[in-house]
Amino acid sequence: MVTKQFGGSPEEADLRRADSLAREIFSDVANKWALLIIEVLGERTLRFSELRGEIEGISHKMLTQNLRMLERNGLVYRRVHPVVPPRVEYTLTEPGRALRVTIDGMCDWTHRYLGHIEASRHRFDA
Repeated sequence: MVTKQFGGSPEEADLRRADSLAREIFSDVANKWALLIIEVLGERTLRFSELRGEIEGISHKMLTQNLRMLERNGLVYRRVHPVVPPRVEYTLTEPGRALRVTIDGMCDWTHRYLGHIEASRHRFDA
């Protein structure tokens, strides 16, 4: 494997690394399931089955994959209680709650401009 050498300053390398990480995180969380999971968790702690019950249409596999991704990125905390059968709960971390503020803003934007968007789609599709 051949890697390209970066000839810039350490500050530029740090900015490139941060930009690359930001793109990776955006790619991870900018999907409908991740956004819905963050929105549904809100300020609550929920079990897997409770989350699945509140997110219409999500499969067991997609919920599992997205919860793992959100946990990996430090947005969701997974707590396993040492009981039989195991009880697992999920809650948003501080960064997850901060991201939820942005998601709430996107939801507010959608509600505010829903009529405009629907009318525009209707005109375009006609």
